[in-house]
Amino acid sequence: MFRTALRNVLAHKARLMMTVLAVMLGVAFVVGTLVFTNTLSNALQNSSAKGFDHVDVAVTAEAQESEGNQLARTPELTDELLERSAEVPGAASAIGVVQGFTAVADKDGDLVGDGFQSQGGNYWGTKDERYPLVSGHAPKGENQVLIDSETAKRTGYKVGDTVRLSVDGPVLKPTVVGIFTTDDGNVAAGGSLALFDTATAQKLFGKVGTYDEIDVRAAAGTSEDRLKAALDKALPKDRVETVTGAELADDQAEMISSSMSGLKQGMLVFAGISLFVGTFIIANTFTMLVAQRTKELALLRAVGASRRQVTRSVLIEAFVVGAVAGAAGLLAGIGIGAGLRSLMGALDATVPDGPLVISSGTIGTALGVGVVITMLAAWLPGRRAAKIPPVAAMSSLHAQATTKSLVLRNTLGALFSAAGIAVVLAATGMDGSSGQAPMGIGAVLLIIGVFILTPLLSRPLIAAATPVMRIFGVSGKLARQNSVRNPRRTAATASALMIGLTLITGMTVMAGSLQQGIDKMASSSLRADYVVSMANGNSLSTDVDRTLRGLDGVTATSPLRNAPSRIGGETEYLTGVDGSSIAKLTELPVDSGAFEVGGGKVVVDDETAKSKGWRAGSAFTVHYEDGKSDRLTVAGVYEGNEMIRGIMIDNRILTPHLEEPADMQVMVKTADGTSQATKDRLEKALGNNPAIAVQDKKDISNEIAQMFTLILNMVYGLLAMAVIVAVLGVINTLAMSVFERSQEIGMLRAVGLDRKGIKRMVRLESLVISLFGGVLGIGLGVFFGWAAGELLAAKMPTYELILPWTRMGVFLLLAAVVGVLAALWPARRAARLNMLAAIKSE
Repeated sequence: MFRTALRNVLAHKARLMMTVLAVMLGVAFVVGTLVFTNTLSNALQNSSAKGFDHVDVAVTAEAQESEGNQLARTPELTDELLERSAEVPGAASAIGVVQGFTAVADKDGDLVGDGFQSQGGNYWGTKDERYPLVSGHAPKGENQVLIDSETAKRTGYKVGDTVRLSVDGPVLKPTVVGIFTTDDGNVAAGGSLALFDTATAQKLFGKVGTYDEIDVRAAAGTSEDRLKAALDKALPKDRVETVTGAELADDQAEMISSSMSGLKQGMLVFAGISLFVGTFIIANTFTMLVAQRTKELALLRAVGASRRQVTRSVLIEAFVVGAVAGAAGLLAGIGIGAGLRSLMGALDATVPDGPLVISSGTIGTALGVGVVITMLAAWLPGRRAAKIPPVAAMSSLHAQATTKSLVLRNTLGALFSAAGIAVVLAATGMDGSSGQAPMGIGAVLLIIGVFILTPLLSRPLIAAATPVMRIFGVSGKLARQNSVRNPRRTAATASALMIGLTLITGMTVMAGSLQQGIDKMASSSLRADYVVSMANGNSLSTDVDRTLRGLDGVTATSPLRNAPSRIGGETEYLTGVDGSSIAKLTELPVDSGAFEVGGGKVVVDDETAKSKGWRAGSAFTVHYEDGKSDRLTVAGVYEGNEMIRGIMIDNRILTPHLEEPADMQVMVKTADGTSQATKDRLEKALGNNPAIAVQDKKDISNEIAQMFTLILNMVYGLLAMAVIVAVLGVINTLAMSVFERSQEIGMLRAVGLDRKGIKRMVRLESLVISLFGGVLGIGLGVFFGWAAGELLAAKMPTYELILPWTRMGVFLLLAAVVGVLAALWPARRAARLNMLAAIKSE
C-alpha cells in the first residue's frame, strides 16, 4: 500500500500542484511571520541591551502610595543622593540622568518623528560614554545642543547649523555643536534625541537640581549585585529603589517580546485564515482524486485490502504532499521574512541591524503545519472512499449522495447557523467588553453553519443567475448546470472565497461606521473651532492660553487643566476649565441639572456620576494636591464621550492649589471660524512651534481614525493572501472538473460546440461559482459588521451603521475578476482537448 500511495502521488503530479501551492502559501505566511517578528525582536533586544552597557545599577525614585485624603508623591533624586551614590564602596562613577519630550523641527519646520519618539536629555560633562560623539564637542549653555546621527542624516543638519526645537514653551534656536550615535529605541523607531548640558536640561524639563535617574558604574572587580547591595544600604529605602543593569536589560527584553507578540499573533491569525481556506482546496483535491480512482480502490478492496489500508494509502499521499509543501513553504517564508525586514528599511521605518533569525521551532512549525493540515483535510475523503463497498464502487452507485445524508447535512447546518445567529444577537445586547467572546463564538458557529448549508444555498442563488446566463446561449446553460451538478464541490470552492470576503467586508463596514461616529462625536460635542495640544499628548505651558486669549479675532478660549485629587478616599482627576466660556466651546447633552461651572459648582459626566451615586444638587468634599480641601456641588450631569469626560471645575478654584499648573489642551473659538488663514495665524502666534499641534474638528477626527485606517489597510494586505489561496482553489476545482468531464467535453465538440463555446462555458462556470462565494461573503460581512458595531455603540453613542455600497460593489467585482482569471488556464486546456481522445477516455 505504501508503494501504491507513492506511485499515485507521482502519477498525479500536475493535479496535486495546486494543493502544494495552496499549502505552501499558508505555510510561507506562518514562517515569514515567525522569521520577521523573531528577527525584529532579536535586533531590538540586542540594541536595547547595548543601551545598558554603561549602567551597572540604576537608582530611581520610589513613588509613595496614596493614603486617606493624601495624594501620592514621588520623592526627588537630588545632587545629595547623586553624591552619596558615587561614594558607596564599589562605585566607580555616578551619572545623573535628565530626560523629557523635545520636539525638533526639520529644515521645513515640520516635527521630526511622530511626537512620542521625540526625546531630549542631558549630556554628562565633557565626555559621555553613553553617547559617543561622531563630530563636534559637548554642549555648554542654553544655546548649544547635540543631535543624534540618524536625525542629522534625515534632516541634513550638521555641526554649526541652527536648529528649531521646543520642550513645552517657546521655540528655541540653539546651535548644533555635535552629533552623536545612540542605540536608543525611540531613535531606531524614527524619532529624535537632543542633548543639552545638565543644567540646561534640568531647567528646560522643570527639574532644576533633580534627576529622573542615577546610573552608577561598578569599579573593577565589583559585581552588579554587590554594588546594588551597597547602594541599598547607603540610600534611604523609602525614597529610592535600585535595579541592576542586567535586570533592566531583561525587563526591556521582556517588554519588547511582549509588544512583538501582539504583532506576531495578529499576523498568525491571518496566516491561519489562509491555511483554513487552503484546507478547502486540499479536501476538494483529494475528494476528486479519490472519486477518479474509485474503481482502482474497489479493486484493491476486492483483492484483500482493508478499509484501514485504503484510508492509510490516501493519508500517505497527503503526508508526501504536505511534506513537500511544508519544505517549499519554509524556503518561501524565509524569503518573505527577509523581504519584510528589507521593506521596513525602504519605508524609512528604521530598526537596528541584526541577523535573520531562523529558529528550530520555525522549521518544525513549517513542516508540522504543512503535514498536519494536509493530512487532516485528506482524512475525510480517504475515509469516505474506504467505506464504499467494492461492488458499489465498480458500478459507480456511490456517485450520488443519498437523501438521508443530504437531510442530515442540511439539518446540522441549520442548527449551527441558528445557534450562531442566536449567540451573535445575544452578544449585541451585552456590554462592549463582555460581549466580545460570545460574539466571536457565535461568528464561528454561523460560518460553520453557512459552510455546511452552502450546497443547499448554491441551487437557488445560482438559479437566480439564469436570466443572465441565457444571454450566452448553450454555453451559459451548460455552465449553470455544471456549477450545480456537484453542490458539495461548488460549496467548498465558493467557501474559500466567502471567508476572505466576509472578513474584508466586515472590517470595512466597521471602519466606515466608526469613522462616521467619530466625525459625529467631534462635530456634536465641540463648538470650538480649534483645539491646541502638544504633539506627544503631554501638557502645555499655561503661556499658550494667555497668548491665544490676547489674539485679535479670538472670541473665547478655555484650557483643560488636569489635576489629581482625593474624593472619598479614591484618586480622581479634575478637569479645570474657564467657567465663563466652556459652555461656548462645548455642546454636551445634559441629563440633569444645568451645565454651569463656577464658584463651588461643577459638572460631572454620566459614568462618573453613576459610579459615585451623584446627581444634580449632590455635594462632595475634594482634597487638592496641596493638601487643602473644598466642598463642591454638582450643578449638572452631562453625557461624556471619548473626547470629553470627567469632573469639570473652574480654573479660578483649582489653579491656586496646583504646584505647577499645566494644560492638556486649549479650546479656541474665533470670529472667522475655521480656515487655513486662521490656522496659520494661530500657529504663527505660537511661534510655529513644532511641539504644538493646532487642529480643527476634522483634524481631530482624522487623527483618531488614523489608527483604524492603518489597521484596515493592513487587514486588506494580509487577507490578500487568503484571496490568492482562494483563487488557486477555483483554478484547481475547474482544472480537475475539466479532467473529469473530458469525455463530455469531447462529445460536446463532436456535436458542434466550438472551442470558443467550450472556453466560454468554463469561464462562466468559474464566474458563477466565484460570484456565489462573493455574495455569501459580503452578506455575512455586513451582518458581522453590524453586530460588532452594536458592541461599539454601547461605548460610543454617536456610532451609526454605514454600509459602504461602493466598496461592496468593488468586492463583488473582485470576486468576478477572480472567477475570470482563475478560469483562463482550465478553459484553454478544455478547448485544446482532442475530441476523439476525449470521447475514448474513461
